[in-house]
Amino acid sequence: METTEIFKIILLILLIVCAVAVNLTRNLLKVVVIFMSYSSIMCIIWILMESPDLAITEAAVGAGVSGILFLVTLRKIREEDEKNADPAGDGKKAGLVQAGKDAGFAGDGKKAGAVRAGKNAGFAENGKNAGAVKAGKMKKKMGAKRK
Repeated sequence: METTEIFKIILLILLIVCAVAVNLTRNLLKVVVIFMSYSSIMCIIWILMESPDLAITEAAVGAGVSGILFLVTLRKIREEDEKNADPAGDGKKAGLVQAGKDAGFAGDGKKAGAVRAGKNAGFAENGKNAGAVKAGKMKKKMGAKRK
């Protein structure tokens, strides 16, 4: 076997590995990098097959433009996730579902579940997850409702 044939076989194996890795990888940044590697390997294969026009197109579109578009999209998705993780704008991640303005207890006096951390909801002022509203007027009202 010639060295070029061995090189082609290695490239084809790497191509298959990249295709499988894209499907099994959970981290989106790694997926984009693997996709760009796949396109680069395809570019080399096109050159070895003596198709320079396809190689240039694969390099420009597959690894170049598509890769950059994926990276920009990934960045915008992460920015949106960061905005949505801090709805109160206080620098703390709530990680809770919005249940209503003055929510904290259901009508039967039990915890209503996840409440948006913010105005009159979710956590006691001591930082513990009390399942009640903050200390103040609303706490007294809620305590009166439970009796």
